[in-house]
Amino acid sequence: MDSGVSALDQFQQDLDVIGNNIANVDTVGFKGANVEFADTLSQTIGSSSAGPEQIGTGVETGSISDSFTQGSITSTGVPSNVAINGNGFFVVANPSSSTEDYYTRDGDFTVNSSGYLMTSSGMYVQGYTASAGATGTTVGNIQITNTSTAAADQGATVQSYTIGSDGSISIELSDGNTISGGQILVQNFTAPTELQSVGGNLYTGGSAAGPLTAAVAPGTSGTGSLVAGSLEMSNVDLATQLTALITAQRGFEANAQTVTTSNDILQDLVNLKH
Repeated sequence: MDSGVSALDQFQQDLDVIGNNIANVDTVGFKGANVEFADTLSQTIGSSSAGPEQIGTGVETGSISDSFTQGSITSTGVPSNVAINGNGFFVVANPSSSTEDYYTRDGDFTVNSSGYLMTSSGMYVQGYTASAGATGTTVGNIQITNTSTAAADQGATVQSYTIGSDGSISIELSDGNTISGGQILVQNFTAPTELQSVGGNLYTGGSAAGPLTAAVAPGTSGTGSLVAGSLEMSNVDLATQLTALITAQRGFEANAQTVTTSNDILQDLVNLKH
């Protein structure tokens, strides 16, 4: 009975994870999770010439980890939308707190009224900021605005902008001149499964995940390149998840039957008459 009960608990967790994966099948940048089971300590009831005689005491969850495989990239035509084709995460900062960076694969960015490139949850996208019309080396909030000091550009407004595969931003002004708007950076990790999800397609715990280097230009240090005007969709495969759902459901039902059978046997013992 104990083995059956432990299995019911673990299959319930498995069903929760699968249910969450299916619920986020259309969530931009979402990474599905996998559950790995492990057997619990066995009970040794004796020994023989073949070795110890043991009976397992059930199952436990060995790990629940995100799968950071590449999701499909879908074109949106929105210039502020960006997808990472390969490894790495966008680095974003909370406007109300500068103590910790967040990481995301969700490139559904927008430009606010002040020209800052932001996530849908209001985080500032990080990168090399533009200075005097040229990309500098100071990391901060990316702002798409007229930073030119040239006399001819004074009073010119932003007409359009493009984001290159290396994260560099080119801004076309209303006077026809083109200036740099900085460069979006990405961060790569040796163990991305150590990142902790905090909701909103955001992760924390970058130090535990082992950053390979400081944030770098896309396409360098093993990171992927950027695809502008596109979004990376969820990497959840619906057919695989539905198959796993059926397997988990049958496993739950089978172990429920184990508990029921054990209960019936105990009832028979109670009903024994001398």
